[in-house]
Amino acid sequence: MLPQIAATVARRRAPTLHPQTPAKYLRFVLARTSHPGNIGSAARAIRTMGFGRLVLVAPHRYPDPQVTAMAAGADDVLAKLVVCGDLPGAIADCRFVLGLSARRRGIALRELAPRAAAAEIRAAVAQGSEVALLFGNEQSGLDNDELALCHAMVRIPSVEDFSSLNLAQAVQVMAYELRMAMLDETSTPGPEMPEAPTTPASSREMEQFFAHLFRTLHAIDFHKGRSAATIERRLRWLFQRARPDLRELRVLHGILADAERMARIAGDIREE
Repeated sequence: MLPQIAATVARRRAPTLHPQTPAKYLRFVLARTSHPGNIGSAARAIRTMGFGRLVLVAPHRYPDPQVTAMAAGADDVLAKLVVCGDLPGAIADCRFVLGLSARRRGIALRELAPRAAAAEIRAAVAQGSEVALLFGNEQSGLDNDELALCHAMVRIPSVEDFSSLNLAQAVQVMAYELRMAMLDETSTPGPEMPEAPTTPASSREMEQFFAHLFRTLHAIDFHKGRSAATIERRLRWLFQRARPDLRELRVLHGILADAERMARIAGDIREE
């Protein structure tokens, strides 16, 4: 009984993140979750740290009784849980996206430790930016297409010979680091996010730009019969690191539109 009493007292004394704090701008996104028990455990993990937004992307089994059982009373998180059919839709309005990965996949993404990631998330949500923290499938993690939607990658520094964490454990580690970052009012605010003249573009706006960019590259025959995948992936990383704002995207769209127009004119001349 004594340990249970001590735990109850500790919970009562722990500060609560008020729902109107910057924490409201953060969502935990689980992609292609295999085991419903991990969904419930993740809900419990974020609830104990004062967070409440959980998003599922194409879960293999949901709803399922194991979700409620493993949530262990985190009913308010489950009540607000959102299910999306694809990852771009789940993060469309986000302006800062980080993906958890246990492995370096040869992807030129900036890599952060959990504490550094929490500091950057804290700075972003303090500016009112929607932020997503992505977790992949239990067996395979986030794939390269999912990581391509991220601005940075987070690696939990586990030991090399036994590096794989359970999904809910990884969620708990990040939720703890985020809680500590947001409750730490006496320290310096952490690294500032790169400043932009206006609000950074959302994930949806970036995907619209990438579609325009890749269409234009084909229109001007940039690839010249070679595979487009590698150059398109590198261009994604370049612009994700730059985090352009809406005015900058409008300029880039204008450049691409002119390039498309010139390609059409050149095509008409060749046909004559």
